Amino acid sequence: MEDKIVIRAYKKADIAAMVDIWNEVVEEGVAFPQEEYLTEESGADFFAGQTYCGVAENVEDGTILGLYILHPNNIGRCGHISNASYAVASKSRGFHIGEKLVKDCVEQAGLHGFRVLQFNAVVASNIHARHLYERIGFHQLGVIPGGFRLKNGEYEDICPYYIEVGEKVR
Repeated sequence: MEDKIVIRAYKKADIAAMVDIWNEVVEEGVAFPQEEYLTEESGADFFAGQTYCGVAENVEDGTILGLYILHPNNIGRCGHISNASYAVASKSRGFHIGEKLVKDCVEQAGLHGFRVLQFNAVVASNIHARHLYERIGFHQLGVIPGGFRLKNGEYEDICPYYIEVGEKVR
């Protein structure tokens, strides 16, 4: 399946699938800080408001398997630092889609003038994401104790990560 997956810019026709995948991650309550679900209308506005959105598509059948959003992490003198979020449909996990999304995102960050890609809130127990980021070349900044409130109300540490966009992605 991996050789059938392409990463490309999203299109309006992708929004319903993107909203479904996004909401699945929000529902899981262990990765995204968002608690509100997107509708097709709010999703269209949300995705259009990003600097760039990429989707992972199975080119055999046109199915959207995952997505990412890329946007500034801050404004003004820190506006050169970007931030991103990734979502892969649960039924599509384990096929290296996240890796393809992250690598494309680093490339798009450079193309959009960002110098750094920073993740503010990687939940400590999200070991698959953490191993992926470290394998690709991201650097952990430290640990923020209890920085993420899980869906069940408990608090878990978060681990911020960054990569300089010009660094060689492994």
